[in-house]
Amino acid sequence: MYRLIDGKEVSNYIKGKVRDEIISLGEKGIKATLAVIIVGNDPASRVYVNNKKRACEATGIVSREYALPEETAEAELLSLIAELNNDKEVNGILCQLPLPSHIDEKKVIDAICPEKDVDVFSEVNVGKMWVGDYDVASCTPKGVIELLEYYDIPLEGKNCVIIGRSNIVGKPMASLLLEKNATVTVCHSRTTDLSFFTRNADIIVAAVGRKRFVTADMVKEGAVVVDVGINRDENGKLCGDVDFENVKEKCSYITPVPGGCGPMTIAVLMKNTLAVTKKQNNV
Repeated sequence: MYRLIDGKEVSNYIKGKVRDEIISLGEKGIKATLAVIIVGNDPASRVYVNNKKRACEATGIVSREYALPEETAEAELLSLIAELNNDKEVNGILCQLPLPSHIDEKKVIDAICPEKDVDVFSEVNVGKMWVGDYDVASCTPKGVIELLEYYDIPLEGKNCVIIGRSNIVGKPMASLLLEKNATVTVCHSRTTDLSFFTRNADIIVAAVGRKRFVTADMVKEGAVVVDVGINRDENGKLCGDVDFENVKEKCSYITPVPGGCGPMTIAVLMKNTLAVTKKQNNV
């Protein structure tokens, strides 16, 4: 019998802990401020930004939104980031992706001061994760770790298979699992006989961006399956990278979509904003 991993419950727990610390900082005269930049009118980006604003409100973090038009020049965006880097009242900065095609995303990410990079996308902070010397970790992968630890799912010595090698999920996920002493295999579109690896996995993290890609025959009995994917099915309904209905009966634990990893990304963003605020104020 499988057990459902409830991302909403865990994210509310984390945000509650963040709120308590934000209140304590406030008593010392310290406030945490997150600057969120959005360029253009992408509907999905607008939903994400609104969700982040609500999370800030729930935790007591001050949210500053900078909504720029689609035609904003790259130089103008970089100038804004430089201004926010130098603003001592701003603790964390994120620029909602994707950006319009005329703007170089890498240049924008690298322009954000590493000490204020709460998304943990910069090369400096990604490098710190890989050597295990970091204050903040990539939001979605760290959210996965928080989920597994909340449910007391052991990681040490476990055979963990990540499907997907993106810079946002797959690669940082590997570094965090290695830090927990798991044995990690990263699979991707060029992997030969993917099922060979997944059928031997104690824990599968699916982050490939293809709806219902992981099927029941790819999963061993009793495995833990974490679905990071967000897709739309043929009816326009949200679904993940895992064929949930058929896979769940083989699992010991499984995350749903929606309601699994999604809420955790924003919860960890709040946790990261708190962490950089404390670091900047020597708390």
